[in-house]
This record gives sequence, structure tokens and C-alpha cells, in this order.
Amino acid sequence: MNTLQHDPIFDLKTAPIKFLIVDDDEVSVMAIKRALKKLKIVNQVLVAKDGQEALDILRGDCGADKLTPPYLVTLDLNMPRMDGFEFLDEIRSDPKLQRAVIFVLSTSDAPDDVAAAYSNNIAGYIVKDSLGDSIEKALDMIDTFSKVVELPQ
Repeated sequence: MNTLQHDPIFDLKTAPIKFLIVDDDEVSVMAIKRALKKLKIVNQVLVAKDGQEALDILRGDCGADKLTPPYLVTLDLNMPRMDGFEFLDEIRSDPKLQRAVIFVLSTSDAPDDVAAAYSNNIAGYIVKDSLGDSIEKALDMIDTFSKVVELPQ
């Protein structure tokens, strides 16, 4: 159940967003969770170890209720089974999911990877250059983004 919360910082009424972390690297997932906790972001967080598991969560095919909007996805690119690019292709071709807001968090800074990700309408591309400070700054920016921007319901 989404209840509206009043956020005095931005003086907006927003539905609480959920985060879906799509990353197979447990160290990265722990760093993201640690940064969320340090930033006092208490929103619901779900984790998928690859693109297929993320799709199952978003579609409700994982034996649990599907993840309902509003939500933000942080996506790694290099994963087993279904990588980030395959996930982006699949989600952008699904009429029910194509408006999902996705930020890529990747160790790759290859120009081809950045261009390919943006061609799939991502909201931002963030290079994980170190697991501490850069992830915290990125998540702080994503949290602020989620409070200022009206997300699809």
C-alpha cells in the first residue's frame, strides 16, 4: 500500500519509492545497502542477482507480489544469465515496464557501454570507481532525484 508522505525538505507530497538493486556482486550490493543506511534512506530495497531475476520481481513471476511503482532500479551491466544490456532490451520492449526509471551503476567506463545504455533510455550512468564514497554520492543524488521528480505510477 502506497501512502503519501510529506517531505519537508522539498515541500512535496510523494509516494515512497522502492529501490531494486540488480547486481551479482555481493560486495557492491553490501556497499549500496551501507550507503543507503548511512544516508538514512529507509525505503524498501529489493535485490536481484541478474536481469532475469529482476524481471521476475518486476512482473511478479518470483512467487511474491510484483514490485509496484514508484520504484527506481540500479543496474549493473556485467552479470550472469541475463546481463544489464539484455535486461534493458527486455524492459524497454515490455509495455508494462518500459517507463521504469533505471540508473546504471557499473565499473565500465567504456564509451560504447555508456552510449548503449543511454540508447535504452536510462536516467543516468554512474561509474563505480570505488565502493565507498562514489556509491554514497551517487545514491544521495538518486535519492534527491526521486524526491524532486514525479515518477511513473
